[in-house]
Amino acid sequence: MSNVVELFEVSKWFGQKVAVSEVTLGFGPGVTGLLGPNGAGKTTLMRLVTGLQVPSQGKMTVLGVDPRKDTKVYSKISMVPEDEAVYENLTALEFVELNASLSGLKNAKAAAADLLEEVGLSEDRDRRLGDYSKGMRQRAKVAGALVSDPEVIVLDEPLNGADPIQRARLIEIFVALGKAGKTVVVSSHVLAEVERMAEQLVAMVDGRLAAQGTVDSLRAAMTDKPRLVTVATDRPRDLAGLLVVHHGVQSVEVTPTGLRLSSVDPVGLAMVLPAQARQIGARLTSVVPSDESLESVFRYLVESR
Repeated sequence: MSNVVELFEVSKWFGQKVAVSEVTLGFGPGVTGLLGPNGAGKTTLMRLVTGLQVPSQGKMTVLGVDPRKDTKVYSKISMVPEDEAVYENLTALEFVELNASLSGLKNAKAAAADLLEEVGLSEDRDRRLGDYSKGMRQRAKVAGALVSDPEVIVLDEPLNGADPIQRARLIEIFVALGKAGKTVVVSSHVLAEVERMAEQLVAMVDGRLAAQGTVDSLRAAMTDKPRLVTVATDRPRDLAGLLVVHHGVQSVEVTPTGLRLSSVDPVGLAMVLPAQARQIGARLTSVVPSDESLESVFRYLVESR
C-alpha cells in the first residue's frame, strides 16, 4: 500500500544537537511500531509528523501534501503525547468534548461520550482529570485524539500508567484502527506489546533510521547473526556429538533438558536435526528458535550501531 506519511532526507537539530539525521521512510495504513533507545529521536520524529516541529532540512508529506503549505491536513492528524497534556480542571467528558468541538463536530458531546465508553471511562466521565490516575488520563488523551476520526494517529508511549486490563483494551483499539485503514504510529518501551499490535516496525538509533520491516524480515536480513535454537531431547549428549560436526552449526551447548545451538544455516539445521535424531533413536520434544522475538532483533540492531 502507498505511504500516507513520507519523509525524504529529513533532519532536525536544536542548536548543536542533532535529534533526527537524514531520515527517509514512510508510514502506510496499519499499525507501525516506532522503536529506539532513549534519545534515539523517536519523539522528535513524531512531533515532525504531527507538525509540532518543522524539519531543519528535507521534505515531508502527509496525505500527499506538505503540511507546512497546506495546514488543512492537520485536521486529519491526532497525537497522544507522552507528557501530560490535559486540562486538570475539566472533566473527562468536557475535555474530549472540547477536542470534538475544536474539530468542528456538530454532535461533540455525543461523540465524546461514545469515545469515553470505548476506552472504559464512561462511569468516570464526570470526574476532573486532575483526580484521575496516570493510566486514566492516558485513556482520556486517547479518547480526545480519536474523537475527530483522524486518518493519521501518532501515539507516544500511550500505555504508560495503564494496568494490564487497560493496556490490553488500548492495544485492541489500536489494532482495530489499523485494520480499519488508519495510519497508526505507536512508540512503546514494552517491546512485547509493540509486537502484539504492530504489523511493521521502524527502529531508530542515534537519530538515524536503523531498520524498517517486519520482525521476521529484519531478523532474516541479519545474516551476520547466527540463529539460536533450543532443542528439548532425551539424548542431548549423543545428539550433540552428531550435530557439532555439521557445517552450519557454530556451537552446541548441552543443558539438563536438551541443547542450545548456534547455527548460520537454520534451513540446513532444520533438515539434518530430525534425521540425526532418528539415527540414534533420540526423541525430540521441542525445537524452538530463541532469538526470533522483537526484543532479540532490537538488541541486535542497537548493538550493531
